[in-house]
Amino acid sequence: MWWLHGGLPRSFIASATDSWIWRQNYVATFLERDLPRIGIRIPAAQLRRFWTMLAHYHGQTWNGSELARALGVSHPTVRKYLDALTDALVVRQLQPWYANVGKRVVRSPKVYVRDSGLLHTLLGLQTRDELLNHPKVGASWEGFVIEQAAILLGATPIYFWGTQGGAEIDLYFEQGGRRIGIEVKRADAPRVTPSIRNAINDLHLDRVYIVAPGPDRYPIAENVEVISPLHLAECLAQRTP
Repeated sequence: MWWLHGGLPRSFIASATDSWIWRQNYVATFLERDLPRIGIRIPAAQLRRFWTMLAHYHGQTWNGSELARALGVSHPTVRKYLDALTDALVVRQLQPWYANVGKRVVRSPKVYVRDSGLLHTLLGLQTRDELLNHPKVGASWEGFVIEQAAILLGATPIYFWGTQGGAEIDLYFEQGGRRIGIEVKRADAPRVTPSIRNAINDLHLDRVYIVAPGPDRYPIAENVEVISPLHLAECLAQRTP
């Protein structure tokens, strides 16, 4: 239920029906009342359209031109919308890591709706079955795990890394002198993919955690472990090699 309902306290502790109603009301109140109170004066209906569209791009690299065309506004305008929701702490712009590895790397941020419950509200997903059968289920899981890791890491800068050739790692950061990568998978038996191997080699990663839904923790290669989100706190607290 944590993943489905998100981490906002009143949504998290409520019953399924009450959580859904509360989140719908929260989105409306946030857009119509809370944002104007902090000086963000964008029409609520337009910003809701943008936020909903952004939910469908959740976990993808930012493409302002595409969103601007869909909304019928300019590129600077959608950038203004994105920055407004980022400043209001409901959207995360995960910046790319630039590594001089002789490859063309992705240079646009990835965008995420920070709270998974709000993401599911914007996507119209009320039940677990609806979520599990939705095309964005993998991206939702990815964003959920990344947000938990970001909270645990606090002030530690976090990035993603990707190349134009398709190699990537969902989360990259440096901690206690180590270079660590996190890859998020919605799979029962995750494996070390060529993309992960490329990230290990190109970024000289000391450790990779593959976060999967199951409860277990086990190694699958040298310095590569499969863990559940419940193991994140334990793993990210280890500051020595």
